[in-house]
Amino acid sequence: MSPHQRQNPVTHTIVMTGATRGFGRVAAERILDGDTDAHLVLLARDATGNKLAAQLRHTGRAVTSIPTDLLSMSSVRAAADELTRRLDTADLPPLRGFIGNAGLLYTNNVTESPDGLEATFAVNVLANHILLRLLQDRFKAPSRIVLTVSDAHFGDFRHNAGMIPAPSWQDPAGLARTRAFPQANTVTAGGTAYSTSKLAAIYLIHEYARRLPQGIDIIGYNPGFVPGTALSRDASPTVRFVGRRIMPLMTLTPIASSQKTAGQRLADVALGRIPAPSGSYINRTRVERSSKESYDPDRERQLWQTVEDLRSSIAS
Repeated sequence: MSPHQRQNPVTHTIVMTGATRGFGRVAAERILDGDTDAHLVLLARDATGNKLAAQLRHTGRAVTSIPTDLLSMSSVRAAADELTRRLDTADLPPLRGFIGNAGLLYTNNVTESPDGLEATFAVNVLANHILLRLLQDRFKAPSRIVLTVSDAHFGDFRHNAGMIPAPSWQDPAGLARTRAFPQANTVTAGGTAYSTSKLAAIYLIHEYARRLPQGIDIIGYNPGFVPGTALSRDASPTVRFVGRRIMPLMTLTPIASSQKTAGQRLADVALGRIPAPSGSYINRTRVERSSKESYDPDRERQLWQTVEDLRSSIAS
């Protein structure tokens, strides 16, 4: 038998976004190392997803990639439909895991998705919701869903050293559109959109925890600040240089984590190595309370209704 052939058949599927770079790339490898029975499905753009899948398959791992542009809700729906088809025909083993690790931070609040939505909200909130709603009936217990969140949602100096503005909650229908925040063309508005989207992700986790059947758990994972990622891909060359060369020095401080550490921790969360009830917020390696503002059932229900309305009107 070739050293690159699998010795045992896979028994379950794990779906992952945000696996092609940064700590997501580390996590993908660690998940496969830690769960040899898993078939990992990457949702990523054609070239990057196919390249990573081929690299991981070369070592005998069960990995496939489905072309997905998380900015386009029609692409997100198509990916979910393809996953559903493969699961229903047993081309893929039963679905037991989902990792929504993709996220974007823009340097403004005016960037639109192809559907006319504010791009940060589209990727960080709506794409996850559409994927989970369309796959919801395919999860087999026990399953764990993990969404990568951020301590930026606290909005205070203690949690992010003032690098990201505090969230500014408003009607979710407004957050889904551009120019929700003052001086929308500025970096400050882009940062506010990001922190607010991460607050929205926690609201969504709480609402899903109430709605998902027993045995299908959903968890928020906060890696801390992770320098060197491609989170803000539309930033200027100077900002990107600072992010690559200067900001990694912050891993020497308590608020930051290296890509290797953050990726290993994400894998641990996804594989259930850190026990946590559904709806939990895992800060790096342990369950903690998220911000006081992040516990608001009225906002959670309102957000749910908004993303459901968007799912029906845009992704149909």
